Amino acid sequence: MRSILILAFAVASLAGQESAVDQGYSHFYNLEYDLARADFERAAALKPADPELHNHLAQTVLVQEMYRNGALESELVSGTNSFVRRPKLNPTPEMEKRFLDELGKAMTLAEERLRKDPKDTAAMYALGISFALRTNYYWVVKKAWRDSLKDANAARRWHNRITELEPKNVDARLVQGLHDYIVGSLPWAYRVLGFMVGVHGDKERGIQTVQEVARNGKLNRIDAEIFLCALYRRENQTRRAIPLVEDLIQRFPRNYLLRLELSQMYSMAGDKAHALDAVEQIALLKRRHAPGYDRVPWEKVYFQEGIIEFWYNELDRSLENLKKVAAASEDVDLNTGVYAWLRIGQIYDMTHRRNEAVDAYKRAIAYAPQAEAAQESRKYLATPYRRL
Repeated sequence: MRSILILAFAVASLAGQESAVDQGYSHFYNLEYDLARADFERAAALKPADPELHNHLAQTVLVQEMYRNGALESELVSGTNSFVRRPKLNPTPEMEKRFLDELGKAMTLAEERLRKDPKDTAAMYALGISFALRTNYYWVVKKAWRDSLKDANAARRWHNRITELEPKNVDARLVQGLHDYIVGSLPWAYRVLGFMVGVHGDKERGIQTVQEVARNGKLNRIDAEIFLCALYRRENQTRRAIPLVEDLIQRFPRNYLLRLELSQMYSMAGDKAHALDAVEQIALLKRRHAPGYDRVPWEKVYFQEGIIEFWYNELDRSLENLKKVAAASEDVDLNTGVYAWLRIGQIYDMTHRRNEAVDAYKRAIAYAPQAEAAQESRKYLATPYRRL
């Protein structure tokens, strides 16, 4: 999340730091994480005592790992929208150490400043972001629900304190809104854990808060727009998300995931033509070697087309595309590979090729045994898939 730059600094050094941070976030939102990390490291070298710069680095390390594992992408019209069933990530020891080291530096620096000045809202903001980042780490990397919810409560508590001291600080409300929504969306058993650590959750209030930050925020406006797109998708309000995604594409043209998201939004809204047009635009940009698009695997294009065709009952074309993905399953992320095999199995069931369907389901299970798509595949080993 975009941070608050604090304290005066020598003019030349401050200009250099702001430039590095701005460049870093441009790279970050365009999926260029190595470049983003280099910019944030340059900024941190200029001002090593700023906790937020270490938060930037920790966030970049974590999000890059999520990107590598396919966890940044939507579930591509899967219809599941689960917060709790995605398999945990399997990061390298080096990645975990770098993330935890940077987070530890940020928290230590923020806590030192708060000991000197308990009303230092910039330090509160940084500490709240550190807890929020560790929440995500516990959630997506460790699947440690209780630890994640405890840190969510701590992040919210610090940012609540900011809004008490600075009622017009809209940016500090983003963490509050997201945690309201997420906890309010959890199954009952997980919400009980939330109650135990003081996070009660309220989906509608959460959405309203994120909307407010997207409208009026200064530092967190872009993040709020990104999160709002995801919330609208989960709530089947995709028409409301489309203008936001289109705006983000204009801001960050090298981020191909935004175009995949736009395709999904159109598909979920019942607009197959525009959904496929958005995918074709990705293919066109890749063929033209547009900046950022050489890194898009063709399998991503085939997968997105195949998923759209699956839901619109163009089964022969869908199967052709998904087979291309399955043939390169060693080169795609787990989420893409396992869903390709699941959908192939379902297509075979819908076209009365049961033996081939069972084989595809077994391949999905073997490919990523803990994934939600693998768990779904297990059901169809005994009972053929039927579309409702």
